[in-house]
Amino acid sequence: MIPPSFVQELLSRVDIVEVVGRYVQLKKAGINHKGLCPFHGEKTPSFIVSPTRQTYHCFGCGVHGNAIGFLMENSGMGFIDAVRDLAQQVGLTVPEDDRSPQERERAAELKQKQATLTDVLAKAAEHYRKQLKGSPRAVEYLKGRGLTGEIAAAFGLGYAPDGWRGLASVFPHYDDPLLEESGLVIAQGDTEEERKRYDRFRDRIMFPIRSVQGEVIGFGGRVLDKGEPKYLNSPETPVFVKGRELYGLHEARAAIRQKGYVLVVEGYMDVVALAQLGFPNAVATLGTACTAEHVQKLFRFTESVVFSFDGDAAGRRAAGRALEASLPHASDVRSIRFLFLPTEHDPDSYVREHGTEAFEAYVSQAVPLSRQLVEAAREGVDLDSAEGRAKFLANAKPLWTALPEGALKLQLLGELAQMAGLSGPDLSRLWQSAGGARRPPPSDDDERESFAPPAKSSPRGSSRAPRFAGRAAPARKEDTALRMLLLHSEWWQQLDADDHELLAELPAPHGPLCSWLERHLHDQGETPWAVLEQALQDTEWAETVTRWMPESVLADEIQFADLRRVVDSLRIDALKDAQRALIERAGSDPAALARWRELDSRIRQLSASQTSLT
Repeated sequence: MIPPSFVQELLSRVDIVEVVGRYVQLKKAGINHKGLCPFHGEKTPSFIVSPTRQTYHCFGCGVHGNAIGFLMENSGMGFIDAVRDLAQQVGLTVPEDDRSPQERERAAELKQKQATLTDVLAKAAEHYRKQLKGSPRAVEYLKGRGLTGEIAAAFGLGYAPDGWRGLASVFPHYDDPLLEESGLVIAQGDTEEERKRYDRFRDRIMFPIRSVQGEVIGFGGRVLDKGEPKYLNSPETPVFVKGRELYGLHEARAAIRQKGYVLVVEGYMDVVALAQLGFPNAVATLGTACTAEHVQKLFRFTESVVFSFDGDAAGRRAAGRALEASLPHASDVRSIRFLFLPTEHDPDSYVREHGTEAFEAYVSQAVPLSRQLVEAAREGVDLDSAEGRAKFLANAKPLWTALPEGALKLQLLGELAQMAGLSGPDLSRLWQSAGGARRPPPSDDDERESFAPPAKSSPRGSSRAPRFAGRAAPARKEDTALRMLLLHSEWWQQLDADDHELLAELPAPHGPLCSWLERHLHDQGETPWAVLEQALQDTEWAETVTRWMPESVLADEIQFADLRRVVDSLRIDALKDAQRALIERAGSDPAALARWRELDSRIRQLSASQTSLT
């Protein structure tokens, strides 16, 4: 609800070098600054911060964005919190949104309630920690699982004693509705007089569930001996939604970036035990199947996710749900893999029996998403029959369609077609006719000359994926010219009036966008790309411009001479169009031939100039 104009003003005032420099040690590198990427483990700096464009980019993992995006990625903040943090730093006041007074009041009440609930939960967590120290039986249980006091303290583990109203000693007003709303207390009875209250968690090891920011938002409790349920989770509350939260993510953030991947396991104890055994980059879902929101949240911290499952039927079903949740986020620079452990092992037991190096090797052999998709589609299918191959394609189509556009999707199309005994174009036409694909893959004849300089690749398998991951580099001169001008708005003034007229007269969307850019620069002056990107969000060209942008918007190999060459090439095209029109008039207009020669001379001059720039 924050006005876009305010976001633009904020980004124009903050210095991204200063913002990033609070978290990353940066050194001057030409016109940019360089440091070790905070989003993945690396020894050679590949993280570049551009003060001219007010953006950051990592050539190792592909992540990039502006100052707001950096705070969201690095600190786990939401958009609004990141904006408020930056606004405070530069002395700006975030304007009131356009919600009604009633809506703002409800939002304020909800925020206050959330803060109150987290306070209540934090108080309970502290109580459980103290109870653990006084319970030899609970301590012995954790020691028996191989956990040390240090790891228990790091995760804030505690113990809920075997009593019905243990929290009454912590909260004097045991009938406070907040205790019910936070999930700590259960109340039964139809009327207030009849309602009986008791602690939800009794005689259980307590695992505080923390938000990314570190606030306690719920609990998981595990029985010490035999009993059902083995694990008991807090109910969903205004601060705790199981389909969004991941146990251990707050504790694992730094390790995820250091190791370069996150390991998603099934239970709380797996997460804590793996941290004890040298794998602090593990997280767990909270008694639910993996959701798209889980995957999206993980990609805010890494571009590589490994799901770990038991090798039994239940594990395969869970893998299927994780596959479906992951597909929309599987861009070309992300890695999503599936690890199936032997049926007799969970991650904890495997590491204890075989060692950390063996487990690392096992993780490195995890099944990539592409192979898991194929295996899911061919399950129970006879590929030796035409009917089986047709069934295989029917199974594969919704999975393949869920993938974002890019090289991975295109390659899988060919692989699926080959397995079904078809050619890639045939399968593309088949699925396109049925509404499954947007367009067939381009042929070599369809490729057009690109004037864009070569971009450095992002080898790691964004998002958080880079916003432009999986998109082809601009192939048309018009696209390339606009891309350069948006990244280097100061170059507009270096072009002359004839160039401006040429660009403004290009067919839509290029010409109208050039006119918009000229008006914007007249009103605002030279503008970094990070600010222009925000300004474009409210225009009709937002999606179009997004497609033009390369994966790296920090490639400093482009120079004004590159823009000059592209604009001159567009001028040559326009002159050749004029020549063709003159040839058609030559029979009736004696001056047409002389004019044709003038244009030909101009074309030769521009061509020679382009050669000298190369």
